[in-house]
Amino acid sequence: MAQPSSSLPLVTVICLCFNHQKYVLESMNSVLAQSYSEIELIVIDDASTDNSQEVIRDFIQSHPQITFIPLETNLGNCAAFNKGLAIAKGKYIIDLAADDILLPNRITKQVETFESISEEYAVVFTDAYLIDEEGKITKTFYKRNPTGKLIENVPSGDIYIHLIKRMILSSPTMMMRKKVLDELGGYDESLSYEDYDFWVRSGRKYNYYFLNEILTKKRVVAASQGTGFYKKRLNKHLISTLNVCNKALDLNKTNEENTALSISVRYHLKLAFLTENFEICEAYYYFLKSFNKPNWQDKLFHILAGMRVKVNTLYTWYLKLYRGMKV
Repeated sequence: MAQPSSSLPLVTVICLCFNHQKYVLESMNSVLAQSYSEIELIVIDDASTDNSQEVIRDFIQSHPQITFIPLETNLGNCAAFNKGLAIAKGKYIIDLAADDILLPNRITKQVETFESISEEYAVVFTDAYLIDEEGKITKTFYKRNPTGKLIENVPSGDIYIHLIKRMILSSPTMMMRKKVLDELGGYDESLSYEDYDFWVRSGRKYNYYFLNEILTKKRVVAASQGTGFYKKRLNKHLISTLNVCNKALDLNKTNEENTALSISVRYHLKLAFLTENFEICEAYYYFLKSFNKPNWQDKLFHILAGMRVKVNTLYTWYLKLYRGMKV
C-alpha cells in the first residue's frame, strides 16, 4: 500500500478466509497493489482446516500494517465479518472473500464515485469478471458485446424492488458506507449468508449506484458460497433466504413490491423441491400463499414435495452438463 494521505477517506477491506490457502495470498496482494493509498486491511480466518492461517501469518510478517484475526471456531461469514466491522475505521467498507481479486483501480474509482454522490447512496457496485479455479476469465457478470459494451440494463438509484426480486448485482463488487452497516447492526448473524439480507434492509432506505466498470475478479469454485443453494438437504441457505423474504414482506409498501418478492419466493420454492429440501419447499409455499395466490406450478411443486418425489440426481446432472456447475 502507498504512503497514506490524510486528505483521502479511509477504506477498510475486510478479507474473509475459510480454507482459501490456494488463493488468499493473491487476494491480499490485490489489496496492497491498489492505486489508492488510504486502506486498512483486516484479514479474518474463520477457523480454516487447511494451511490458510500459516499462509497469512507468513505474509503479514512482511506487512505488519495488516490486522489479522484468527478465529478458533468457525463462526460463518456473517459473524466473522462483524468481528472485522467492529474494529474497522474506514468511511467505506469492502467485504472481500479470500478467493476474489480486486483490480488495481477499483478502490480509487469507487471512492471517487462515492465522494461525488449524495449520502442517499449506501452502495457503489460494478461489473465483475467471473474466473475459474485457475484464474481464467469465463465471462462478465453482466452481458457485454465483443467490444466490451454493456448490453443489458443495470438498475441504479432506488432499486429496492429489483433487489427483492432476483440477484441483480455481484456482491463482491460492492463498496458500502460504514455508517449504513453500523445503522443496520452489521450482518444478521442468524443467517448462513449475508448479501440478500443486506440488500433488503439497506435497499429499503438507501439508493445503490452502478458504476459501469469491471473492477473485480470473482472466483467461481465448487466450494463457493453461492453453490450452497444447490446442496441436497439440509440447505441452510434456503432457510436463511426464507427468513429474509419474511423481512422483505414486512418492509414492502405496495402490491408491486409484493409481486416482485413472489418471484424470488417462487424461484426458491422450486429450488427447494429440486434439492429435495421438501419441508423447506412446503414452508415457501405457505409463505407465498400468505400474500400472493399460488399458480399451478407452485401447487405442483407443493404436491410433489409432499409426496417426497426425489429428483435431485437428475437436477445435479443438469447443472453439471448444461450450466457447467460443480455441486
